[in-house]
Amino acid sequence: MSEFTPELVRHLGVLSRIRLSDEEVERLAGELDAIVDSIAKVSEVATPDVPATSHPVPLQNVFRPDVVGETLTTAQALQNAPDADGSRFRVTAILGEEQ
Repeated sequence: MSEFTPELVRHLGVLSRIRLSDEEVERLAGELDAIVDSIAKVSEVATPDVPATSHPVPLQNVFRPDVVGETLTTAQALQNAPDADGSRFRVTAILGEEQ
């Protein structure tokens, strides 16, 4: 026997403020039943000695260590700039006069 009757699905749709067609109600009733059945199967397997996890395999940091390397000088960084003002890039104002 289905836990999700068409009337219950329509009621859930009203509570969610979602307009559902008759075809959607029938489809969702079956899909919601399958979801509830799947959750019930997982609940049967879950035991107190099995810790809850967010990932099936342990996560590890994949970043390389920070190493200080060669950096550009100010002159090198600005050499191809379309417009520069001493030690800075010069750009067109985009926020208007309020600043």
